[in-house]
Amino acid sequence: MTGAGETQTGVADPLGEALAAAVQRTGARYGGVYVLDPAEEVLGLIALCGIPVDAFAPWWRTAYAAHGPAQDSVRNERIVWVSSLEELARCYPRVAASLPYEIAFAMVPLRGVRHCRGTMLLLWAPDRSPRLSPRERGRLASAARRVARVLNSAPSAPAIPDRPRFVRPHHSDTSSQSAHEAATLVERLPVGTLSLDLAGRVTYVNTAAASLLGSPLEQLLGTEPWMSLPWLDNIAYMDAYRIAMSSREPLGLTVLRPPDQWLDLRLHTDDTGTSILVTPDHSSRPIGTRPASTGAPPDSRIHLLMGLAAALTETVGVQDVVDLVGDQILPAFGAHGMIMSTADAGRIRIIGYRGYEPAVIDQFDGMPTDADLTPAGHALATGASSFFADRGELAHLYPRAPQISDKQAWAFLPLLSSGRPIGCLLIAYNHPHTFPVAERSILTPLAGLIAQALDRARLYDAKHGLALALQQTLLPQALPSVTGLEVAARYFPAGQGMNIGGDFYDLIRLTNTTAAAVIGDVQGHDMMAAALMGQVRMAVHSHATAGAAPDEVLIHTERDLADLNASRFVSCLYAHLDLARQEVSLASAGHPPPLLRHADYKAEVVDISPGPPLGVGAGTPSYPVTTLPLVPETLLALYTDGLVEDPGTDITRTIADLARHLGESGDLPLHQLADSLVQHTRRTNQPIDDIALLLLQPNRLAES
Repeated sequence: MTGAGETQTGVADPLGEALAAAVQRTGARYGGVYVLDPAEEVLGLIALCGIPVDAFAPWWRTAYAAHGPAQDSVRNERIVWVSSLEELARCYPRVAASLPYEIAFAMVPLRGVRHCRGTMLLLWAPDRSPRLSPRERGRLASAARRVARVLNSAPSAPAIPDRPRFVRPHHSDTSSQSAHEAATLVERLPVGTLSLDLAGRVTYVNTAAASLLGSPLEQLLGTEPWMSLPWLDNIAYMDAYRIAMSSREPLGLTVLRPPDQWLDLRLHTDDTGTSILVTPDHSSRPIGTRPASTGAPPDSRIHLLMGLAAALTETVGVQDVVDLVGDQILPAFGAHGMIMSTADAGRIRIIGYRGYEPAVIDQFDGMPTDADLTPAGHALATGASSFFADRGELAHLYPRAPQISDKQAWAFLPLLSSGRPIGCLLIAYNHPHTFPVAERSILTPLAGLIAQALDRARLYDAKHGLALALQQTLLPQALPSVTGLEVAARYFPAGQGMNIGGDFYDLIRLTNTTAAAVIGDVQGHDMMAAALMGQVRMAVHSHATAGAAPDEVLIHTERDLADLNASRFVSCLYAHLDLARQEVSLASAGHPPPLLRHADYKAEVVDISPGPPLGVGAGTPSYPVTTLPLVPETLLALYTDGLVEDPGTDITRTIADLARHLGESGDLPLHQLADSLVQHTRRTNQPIDDIALLLLQPNRLAES
């Protein structure tokens, strides 16, 4: 057997000796050494002590630019101490999503190495003290200095291998009992038994295990089970193995040995290795189905966590987060109810729930955030999770907590973002439910991801509410009444982005017989577009009421935009309506042409010569004016391009189609006609932009 100071080929390994000594002297279970490859900008693992190399495969390499404990240790040359999975989820939620195991670990920087930068990883049991004492920090620093000296003595920086080498830890065999008698005892047992060393290799297998696994002894000894038994080479088994190694709690797993033999595996891990008990599973089930593993969800926890994490990235608003938790996360854990809450002025405010009656929610909402009153208050105050398998456990620790629902088991998960509690997620069951370590170790990082999504969603909702309020303030709340003119207007934001934009419309009463109508579209879908829209609308209003002609209104507004240096262009259509003369004068700044429906219901696209959009900096632009008759019962339709845009379709075709529908709509009342035009567009194409529509129709009163 090779020692810690030599490789498996017997060659001296000073780095391995230094790493094994660090693991032993600090009381850690496992250890590893990462070095930075500046060319590839990655931290690579070059040596691993006490844990099978393949079991640690997802973490062999990590991007240096990412936010993580190893990166922080190297970048800032400081010890990064993470005492629990909860702290990992709080400080590094993305890392916790890929490392959902109950462990405590430290990243210790390797200072003074002239060839490279790096850090040493040391992992402990999760039940150790959550704080590093000054003496422990001194041991860590001393161990790191020894590893750094070994690296510094090499002529060049170590190359990051494709596969890190395994280092056997220091340990002594304290057993004084006969190995032969122990082997005889195990051989007599009717259950299969395997023993794995700290490298994950099979060191002992009895006859019953070889028979159940369907493999000769000589093909199992000295191999890793997932290598010699291909049907064990899957994420579910490896995940269960990692849980057993990190938690040291017994863990069960049911696997299928092809073609149809189900086996129950029971894993027991300590500081010397892992024992696996193998028994046949005699329960009848159809071929191809799979039972739930003891202490873990039926599917791989990593797959489940990654799938839920991906779904959370697609949420936008707070309600999206609530719906995702209710629709996907509750079924994934077989739960029956959830309450998501935040804290406001010392009170618990519920922002979403499933599986509870509204009357129950009304009693919960507004309760004090007293840490001694409810577990939710404790989670908000301390950032610590609480799990209660039945009513007795909850009543014992929180006797004052109101029992106002029929739920029987609960998980209270703090929602932590940037290290601070922003809320609490309660997951509840209708019957008593134990929370094994495997389930807790996925709920904790999942809560961190939910918290990040919730934090983003709250920010989005706040920004969206502010932007929408800004836009609604800048758009006319009501159009003025003009004698002899009927008007209908519609505005619909796009179904994507911030749901705000720069589309605007207005009707300006000039005299008793004249009015101005304007419609426009500012480039963009953000608060800047909404703000600029308000400025353009006010500029047009100012120039129109000052008596400027249609082309002059656009020229003056173009100059105003140049003074603002807005760096955005605006399309605009301005119409001067003279009801006494029964005519309309139009000027366009790069805007879609209006539609005109005559008294006989024949509609046409107005042939108008547009000038350049406002704000393009085209020197002294020209905006030709087109004058048309506008007799009573004639209808003029102004619109923005969101009403007629259809990707892949020529816009002239969609405008012609809109004119056709306008003519075929008959004598619908004006407001119904506006709704019909919008519904027709939404039925024939999916709007990708804001929609503004303004309908103008002189009536018979204009003749008098």
